[in-house]
Amino acid sequence: MLTSKKILICVTGGIAVYKAVALVSKLTQAGANVKVMMTKSAMEFVQPLSFQAMSRNDVYFDTFDEKDSSVIAHIDLADWADLVIVAPATANVIGKLANGIADDMVTTTLLATTADAWIAPAMNVHMYDNAAVIRNIAQLSKDGFHFIEPSEGFLACGYVGKGRLEEPEKIVQLVEGYFVPKELPLKGKKVVVTAGPTRERIDPVRFLTNFSSGKMGYAMAEAAASLGAETILISGPVSLSPPPNVTLVSVESAKEMLDAVLLHFDTATMVVKTAAVADYKPKEVHSQKMKKQPGESVIVLERTTDILLELGKRKKDQLLIGFAAETNDVIHYAKSKLDKKNADYIIANDVTEEGSGFGTDTNAVTLVGKNIEQYFGHQTKKVLALQLLQTIIQLEKDDAK
Repeated sequence: MLTSKKILICVTGGIAVYKAVALVSKLTQAGANVKVMMTKSAMEFVQPLSFQAMSRNDVYFDTFDEKDSSVIAHIDLADWADLVIVAPATANVIGKLANGIADDMVTTTLLATTADAWIAPAMNVHMYDNAAVIRNIAQLSKDGFHFIEPSEGFLACGYVGKGRLEEPEKIVQLVEGYFVPKELPLKGKKVVVTAGPTRERIDPVRFLTNFSSGKMGYAMAEAAASLGAETILISGPVSLSPPPNVTLVSVESAKEMLDAVLLHFDTATMVVKTAAVADYKPKEVHSQKMKKQPGESVIVLERTTDILLELGKRKKDQLLIGFAAETNDVIHYAKSKLDKKNADYIIANDVTEEGSGFGTDTNAVTLVGKNIEQYFGHQTKKVLALQLLQTIIQLEKDDAK
């Protein structure tokens, strides 16, 4: 369940920091991609190198130490995480978060993240029972933070009582439970997803293609699989690893993609055509490399088969979902494509918009159907893919009533 999950561990200053090292180790062993952020107090107990060795990732502790100049580290990490865990969480950091104070990298990042955040307190039993701490925990619970209750036992200060950081094994179990989908609405269904660009060969060393990275299609396939579907991912040439529990079919040309889709179409419940398929291909493919010649050169192009249109003609009970990457009049072209190609839904976006379209990790789209026109604002493609599928599933369920 933790394969490819991105977990940010925020470590604050307390003797229980040694347990956080074990927690990072166990999460990494379970397949999660773990990154660690430390307060200065935490580094008094354990050096960052310990967490670096366990996570095999850089450790973050200074808001002004930008390891990658192309991003702002604390914002990038806030956006990156699927789940944030503060372990151990001191009374100090709990108080800061409850009052919106952001004076170090940990508190600044927690203020910026939209991911679920869990807090695992660890402190003296009397500190944990202090009225201020109780009040701050209540406020954070109201704000949406989830608490991992400390266990009872012998504390480092010599007291016996409630205040021990929960054991790493138990926290890992809680994290695994968090990532188990609560519902599997696509269980027993077959979903076919196309992704990436196609390549249309000119000669043995040249081809026509586009800027599609495949990220949106791969996110759609991952979301379908997480919702229980038997998922077939038909992908053009990309530099992405296939998501877990997905069957990958690699293709190159528009013709190969069409053939692969048709092979699975009759048994599919849903087809999500995310791929940016070439509209044209060279009429003549040269068997030898074309040599430079004086003056201009002309390549005659011919149309490829419109895969979405072809599927719309053949559709029976399948749910057909297309993507429309546009540069202007986005909704107009989406509605036109919906009717012309007999699709059930078109997911349209403006690829000229910053943070959207080809190559980005985020996207913003509009879901267009016969009875819906819903905008989904900028967010990661993985989150967006899940929201889109869940919305479509609910719309179909409502229509069936």
